[in-house]
Amino acid sequence: MAGANDMNIDMIRAAAKRLEGHARRTPLLNSPFIDDLAGRRVWVKPECLQHTGSFKFRGGWSALSALDPAVRANGVIAFSSGNHAQGVALAAREHGTNAVIIMPSDAPAQKIANTRALGAEVVLYDRGTESRDEIGDHLSNDRGLTLIKPYDEPEVIAGQGTTGLEIAAQAAEHGVTKAEVVVCCGGGGLTSGIALALEADAPDMRVRPAEPKGFDDVARSLRAGAIQSNVETRGNICDAIITLQPGDITFPIMRRLCGPGLVVTEDEAMNAMAHAFSRFKLVAEPGGAVALASALYRKDEIEGDDVIVVISGGNVDAALFQTALSRFGA
Repeated sequence: MAGANDMNIDMIRAAAKRLEGHARRTPLLNSPFIDDLAGRRVWVKPECLQHTGSFKFRGGWSALSALDPAVRANGVIAFSSGNHAQGVALAAREHGTNAVIIMPSDAPAQKIANTRALGAEVVLYDRGTESRDEIGDHLSNDRGLTLIKPYDEPEVIAGQGTTGLEIAAQAAEHGVTKAEVVVCCGGGGLTSGIALALEADAPDMRVRPAEPKGFDDVARSLRAGAIQSNVETRGNICDAIITLQPGDITFPIMRRLCGPGLVVTEDEAMNAMAHAFSRFKLVAEPGGAVALASALYRKDEIEGDDVIVVISGGNVDAALFQTALSRFGA
């Protein structure tokens, strides 16, 4: 099995070539109002504008496009609470193959509905009483499906890393070559991919993982120098970035390249959602807003004149989004 040492910038550049004409090159945005709140220039990379509403399409397309065509034709399977599900579902549809997505029954309704609408077969399970791995093993063996992991998979990491290539190029266009780059972090696929890309193309930038309080396994793992787990894997509105622990491939990359993790509360994530809409007219889901929340509410823990934040996704149920907006009358 491939490991962290097998990941390199050439894989990310190859993924970028395969993604040309398929993924969106999302912009890099700035708002003087947000700068004033943060006390420094804040640059926002809105992956909520990516296909399927999150960065996950990059990794999904990268992984499927790297498969042998005969293997890909048998179909793929993935585990996801929603964003990886949609990314893989769309990538599978565009490659003309089938996707089976195993989703927790308490995943946001919009994410379940969107995954089905993209043509995937959705299999729901109870997180508390059923094992997604057992369900997945049975389906994979029965149908000959290929598993596309959400973050601990080299070609997925390579696809997510294309976000970092864009950040480096776009920041340079604004004269920014040194910055802290705050990334919403679950299992670490996006964070480690961006870190690898910036190591090559913008070595004076440092990646900082951002997580919700109580589910800060990456921050604790970085402090300890070894993988730490979360006690709970549900019970927070930032569902998109809640995992049991960082990946075996992603963690060594983050330990080598990332600065200390940043941790924010649910309330701060909700506030950041309102600010993103008010100032950028962007729709961010709670898990996708923790990087912006870190720039706004953990500014004393961030160094330098510039901070780049990734809004990783925008797939939020309408009722929760309305609750967030009501805080500031946005």
